[in-house]
Amino acid sequence: MRYLTAEIERLLAEELKMCFVAGPRQVGKTTLAKHHLTLTKSPSTYFNWDVESDRKLILRSPEDFWLRRSTSAEPRKEAGRRKSRIRLALDEIHKFPRWKRFLKGLHDAHSIDLDILVTGSGRLDVYQRGGDSLFGRYQIYHLYPFTVGELLSADRAFLATPDTFVRQILESRNSDTAQEALRTIETFTGFPEPLFAESETRLRRWSRSHEQLIVREELRDLTRIRDLGLIESLADLLPDRIGSPLSINALREDLAVRFETVQNWLAALDRLFYLFSIRPYAGKLARTLRREEKIYLFDFSTISDAAARFENLVALHLLKLCSAWTDFGYGDFGLSYVRDREKREVDFLITERGKPFALVEAKLTAADVDPSLSYFAERLKPRYAVQIVRTPDRFNSAFVNRGVLLAPATQALAVM
Repeated sequence: MRYLTAEIERLLAEELKMCFVAGPRQVGKTTLAKHHLTLTKSPSTYFNWDVESDRKLILRSPEDFWLRRSTSAEPRKEAGRRKSRIRLALDEIHKFPRWKRFLKGLHDAHSIDLDILVTGSGRLDVYQRGGDSLFGRYQIYHLYPFTVGELLSADRAFLATPDTFVRQILESRNSDTAQEALRTIETFTGFPEPLFAESETRLRRWSRSHEQLIVREELRDLTRIRDLGLIESLADLLPDRIGSPLSINALREDLAVRFETVQNWLAALDRLFYLFSIRPYAGKLARTLRREEKIYLFDFSTISDAAARFENLVALHLLKLCSAWTDFGYGDFGLSYVRDREKREVDFLITERGKPFALVEAKLTAADVDPSLSYFAERLKPRYAVQIVRTPDRFNSAFVNRGVLLAPATQALAVM
């Protein structure tokens, strides 16, 4: 179904924890949740906070609302065995003002009886930080747009591990199928609706409605921000800033607002999965940038520059990889970039517990290793250094050159 399916089933089968699935709007979280309801032989039921009848039922009967919908959710008793666990999916429950208290009580009272699957696009992982009253009661997973590797996988479940992903890049094939998968995602993004419709008209309509859904509805409902017109203006300015260190001062001047206001707006858009940011890696390197973030969009269809659009696409693949590796328990992985005052830069650095794991450079076309990649690989000494090339010049398959893996995008992205 999706790359999270097997891991979610393992969690529900082995641990008495709630399963949280966070991610952008319209990325397929509801479809995934309903799919998991079909994978159990136990009773199951689905509730969506945005549906008025579901909302009223939860508010009126918080202690047993799942039993009041219909008899389908009543536990079955088998001779000589304890009753079956009920599988319960709660969609957009984070819009309930007291959702944390509600879920804490639900889990504490019924963790033996219920498999609880919670999905949402807004606040689910904000509260992982300090003061989390749900601490120890849930595991969070992140669902992101489709990637090339998912499209190429028959069951949509393939994902390389930290120990194998470079070897699998070398072993993957630069096939016509991989080329078509890459072109499809480049053109229609990885969001299911425009991706599988494969219509540019549908893509433009979907992209407009997706932005309005986040800016006009999510921001209004989940934050105190009311300058929605200016937020829309900010969203219009962002596609031209992809791939370069972001100047908040420049945005502040364009929008005629305070520096802190732009910071707050960008943070809100980040929490709602409209964009994501990566920070510069400093470590022990001298003369590196330490403050300016780079931002990328989950829906990159509005980015006109080909190089920036390809870099954004690679960023999404790497974000998915880092999040999944962390969520699955392989380690604590993060994504950043490296740039010094001499303007040498590598687009991405995957870190594990803050230490360099893999340098990754994205190029539209190249025949050899980028000098900045060689420079930082020498000094940071990551486990891997990879250059992903959209249109390779004078090579057709992945190979290692002076310790750096040069790979066509069709091979590199096929394992992500």
